[in-house]
Amino acid sequence: MGLTKQYLRYAASAVFGVIGSQKANVAFVTMRGGERGRFVAVAACEHVFIWDVRKAEKVLILKGNKHEVTYLCPSPDGVHVAVGYEDGAVRIFSLLNGESNVSFNGHKSAVTVIRYDTLGSRLVTGSKDTDVIVWDVINECGLYRLKGHKDAVTQALFLKDKNLLVTSSKDSFVKWWDLDTQHCFKTMLGHRSEVWGMALLNQESRLITGSADSELRAWDINYLEEGREAGEPKEKKGKSLLDDDDDEEEVVDESPEERILSCKKAGSLLREARDRVVSMTTDAKAKVLACHGSDTVLEVFSVLPEDEVERVMAKKLKRAKKKARDAQNAEDAPEPVVERNLANEIVRLTNIKASANIRWVDCLMCAGGELKIAMLLQNNTVETYSLKTTDKNLTGTKTSRLTLGGHRTDARTLAFSSDNIAILSASGDTVKVWNRSTLQVIRTMACEYALCSLFVPGDRQIILGTKSGKIQIFDLASGTLMETVDAHNGALWSLCLSPDQRGIVTGGTDKRVKFWEFELIMDKDAAQKRLTVKHMRTLQLDEDVLCVKYSPDQRLLAVSLLDCTVKVFYTDTLKFFLSLYGHKLPVLCLDISHDSALIATGSADRNVKIWGLDFGDCHRSMFAHDDSVMFLQFVPKTHLFFTAGKDKKIKQWDADKFEHIQTLEGHHREVWCLAISPNGDHIVSSSHDKSLRLWERTREPIILEEEREMEREAEFEEGMAKGDEPVVPGEIKDAEAAPAAKKTIETVKAAERVMEALELYRSESRKMEEHQIACQSAGKQLSPPKANPVLVAFGNVSPSRYVLDVIKKVRSSELEVSLLVLPFPYIPDLLSLFNCYVQDGLEVELVCRCLFFLLRIHFGQISSNQMLLTVIDELRINTISKVREIRDVLGFNSAGLQFLQREVESKEEVMFFADATGLLKEKRRKRKKRERAILTIA
Repeated sequence: MGLTKQYLRYAASAVFGVIGSQKANVAFVTMRGGERGRFVAVAACEHVFIWDVRKAEKVLILKGNKHEVTYLCPSPDGVHVAVGYEDGAVRIFSLLNGESNVSFNGHKSAVTVIRYDTLGSRLVTGSKDTDVIVWDVINECGLYRLKGHKDAVTQALFLKDKNLLVTSSKDSFVKWWDLDTQHCFKTMLGHRSEVWGMALLNQESRLITGSADSELRAWDINYLEEGREAGEPKEKKGKSLLDDDDDEEEVVDESPEERILSCKKAGSLLREARDRVVSMTTDAKAKVLACHGSDTVLEVFSVLPEDEVERVMAKKLKRAKKKARDAQNAEDAPEPVVERNLANEIVRLTNIKASANIRWVDCLMCAGGELKIAMLLQNNTVETYSLKTTDKNLTGTKTSRLTLGGHRTDARTLAFSSDNIAILSASGDTVKVWNRSTLQVIRTMACEYALCSLFVPGDRQIILGTKSGKIQIFDLASGTLMETVDAHNGALWSLCLSPDQRGIVTGGTDKRVKFWEFELIMDKDAAQKRLTVKHMRTLQLDEDVLCVKYSPDQRLLAVSLLDCTVKVFYTDTLKFFLSLYGHKLPVLCLDISHDSALIATGSADRNVKIWGLDFGDCHRSMFAHDDSVMFLQFVPKTHLFFTAGKDKKIKQWDADKFEHIQTLEGHHREVWCLAISPNGDHIVSSSHDKSLRLWERTREPIILEEEREMEREAEFEEGMAKGDEPVVPGEIKDAEAAPAAKKTIETVKAAERVMEALELYRSESRKMEEHQIACQSAGKQLSPPKANPVLVAFGNVSPSRYVLDVIKKVRSSELEVSLLVLPFPYIPDLLSLFNCYVQDGLEVELVCRCLFFLLRIHFGQISSNQMLLTVIDELRINTISKVREIRDVLGFNSAGLQFLQREVESKEEVMFFADATGLLKEKRRKRKKRERAILTIA
């Protein structure tokens, strides 16, 4: 071996074992060629899995980066899915190829809600940072940020025909926003606590809100197109809820001079659940409302159409009249009055009981009145139900259940088979064996709460140690429990295979270490031999045993105790050899190197200590994790080892040089355990986020200095992006509307690239000027100066064209913020370049967007600079003429397309874009009306 030790990088290979993460919702999606209601999208840590619920298999993975998914919303056309993340980013994925081409960065913390408008051209996002942002999907940029809520936004809904938005929040308010003027014109205060869910019903004339109690409040919405009618009295300002105990509707009208709508409380529905609304949803046409609390029951309500309500009311009136006549027996009986209330309009359909507590729900109305419901449960399960809304006896039928691909509870123990192919994972109720290469479950067997596990030599049986102190032996071929042995009084925390492979050693909370030997006994039922374990001897100790480990030469046995020490005994005589003390909290994990020279211990005090096994001296103590060290294991045949911590990280260390080699980040919760394959090429880890992760050893070497440098750079970049937000000149602080995008490391880098391009343009321009002066003084044409290598690399483009190419490469969603951080000295050059681009007709739309933004933010400095007046005047003339030209071309093309559409429609009798505009239905309705009129005349 050379002077320097070579380390190889371990890289993330796969995420499995998670069916659906709790943080994000479940949503029905449409896949190409698939029927409606067959595919559901759920978050799986940082990815999104699309499941075919009929086949119970993954059909597509939308791969994220490192942050957890917190919300997802399919587009109205069913082609895309918008995904929100923990860091506030939003990415739009195509369901055709699983790729993401559009991303938005505006929020400072987790995205809590995403909604498309009817056409799918705009997107609204709400976040824990209390802001609501509206994005332009087509132009791939932010439109504006709406500020006003004081806590996390829980729901946001576009209104179809009006340019309005309604949002709810944990601050107990529901706010109405006018998107034309970008201000909040109404705040509804009729809730005593957080508003957790919200839905629009009855062609958006009714709003239903769900709060922290069992009441669903309904509000009637009346739209006033022309503002307040003349002579209408000015509405009284909404009082504070502290002044009035009555829970009637309270509204603060923030612009009384311009009323757009009025809200009035219409009543309330009582849910059967007593806790808060966890999620609430409707189908696309808002005919069905479904909501649930944190229990197992989903409550389904039907929203009756107006004619149905009138029919019910007519029947009630008829009954009331008959009752009144029977009671009075007189002709002059007063006319009975039947009051119409919310219970007549929204009726309970049924309750559906899921197999575990519900976390999220989505519903979809299919042909023939069939309602399909998808539920994401709190125990890593997805269930789908079908409900025939036309049937009289309504019961939800369970149509599918996704459970096989993951555990219901956290996997607390992992093990690799000796051939590196099979992975064992065991949780509180099941043990699963996975194929490492396909990540498919080979066996699932019911077990007790497992704490430790191993494959028996030969890989045909597995042994589990349980919380109740039992040893369970399973046969893999038949997938059955062969035997349960009572081993300890209390939890069996650790078991270890003896190096001679003839038996095992176990340690438990009963302060005993027990030695067992494998034995084959005749099974009377099966008439063949089966494996069992025979108790040979016991080592009694003074404290609870947390971990036991043989040295690979089988000479020594290390035992970790609750008194924070590790005791080492001779295996043959069980005589005491060494006591390793120094940890301040109990040692939760330990391992001994392949040559029996070193022992590494990991503790709840967050430190890892490396000891020599010859004298028990501590070679080095290292601060390893920001929380308890949960697991530690040496890589076979090396002095390198991995540790797993409650701080969500897995780290690799060198026990000879006492160096931290690399950190494997990916888990989003505490890492409970890991297992390294016998050949050292793979690691599998388990976490509280329900996921199992596979890591693979690559051939890429790690240079430690570079690794540390990269860590420092990442830290610096993160700090740079978190720095002060750029100040927009003329922007009012704490205004309701603000720019949508935020400063990120990408926007800073984009601004730097634009500055570099402008510097290059300046230097090339200077070179050309000097060349011309030299030519004039020489009186002849000299050979031109050498072009910059960058321009040559880009195909000998001109410096001005290179600047345009750099601006074109800036992401549309990051363009404004990138221009915002450009220092003013670069602006004059940019303006003169923009003038050239517009004159030449190059990227006029993009140039105008940049130009108008720069004029808006640097208006004071530009208008006071005499040198720029001529440039601005030229820009004014050129932009107006060029934009007119483009507008004329667009108008001509639009008219031509409309003419062709009419021609084809008249010949073929088909209607284009019918679904998008609803024209086809309107046409049919008018035709039927005409036919009825003709029949009446006839």
